[in-house]
Amino acid sequence: MTFAAPLEAKSIRFRARSFVAFTLTPEAPLDVWLEGLDHWIGNSPGYFAGRPVVLDLNTLKPDVAAIESLVDVLGHRGIRVYAIELDGHTALEPNLPPVLVGAKEATTDGLLPRKAREDVSGEDKAEGRALEVGLDKGGKVDASKAGDSEPQVEASGTLMIKAPIRSGQAIVHPHGDVIVLGSVASGSEIIAAGSIHVYGTLRGRASAGALGNRGARIFCRKNEAELLAVDGWYVTAEEMEGVSRGKPVQAFLDGDALRVSTLS
Repeated sequence: MTFAAPLEAKSIRFRARSFVAFTLTPEAPLDVWLEGLDHWIGNSPGYFAGRPVVLDLNTLKPDVAAIESLVDVLGHRGIRVYAIELDGHTALEPNLPPVLVGAKEATTDGLLPRKAREDVSGEDKAEGRALEVGLDKGGKVDASKAGDSEPQVEASGTLMIKAPIRSGQAIVHPHGDVIVLGSVASGSEIIAAGSIHVYGTLRGRASAGALGNRGARIFCRKNEAELLAVDGWYVTAEEMEGVSRGKPVQAFLDGDALRVSTLS
């Protein structure tokens, strides 16, 4: 007589993960907001491809039918909404993305719930702040080579990258400045809490002051960028054409406008 060995039950493992998410906050009138979104997409095609997007509806406060329509409209624009923020709701219809409860935004003051971050940010919903960036406290660094080419974080919190940044790479550094000794390819992205310095050609997207640092700046030796942003205020390649393209520049906030000026 033979006996089969009992099967060992395997435990199910659950892990929490943090990642970069982009927040879209529609405002009334919705057709005007969608027109501005179309302008953004036209200047930066494929920007939302493969990116997690949270739809913050606390400003618009639409009903369920309007939410369904909006999610469908965004889907036709290549924007896939993976979660919705809407105070007072814990769930919507099964065909809609889940409601995000208790979400916190990473800022220079730490992880803040909605009420606290509104108190810190104040009136920052003026036109031009089309995107809010949430950063994982651990950050994400992607290097193309090992050894001397690996990103190095200095004692000051500055991240130095000695290798060129290739298309498709995303550098997210929530602890200070980012210095790139090479070039930044088209289709790549740098997001930094502090300033961004590129000693080669900047062809991708660069977002400085991502955690609310209005004093952050972007410097590059040759500006071919798809998009430049400081503290959420941005300019696109189309807006820089014929003015600062192909030149050494710095980008910085001047009041409520993002200025891009050439360096002598």
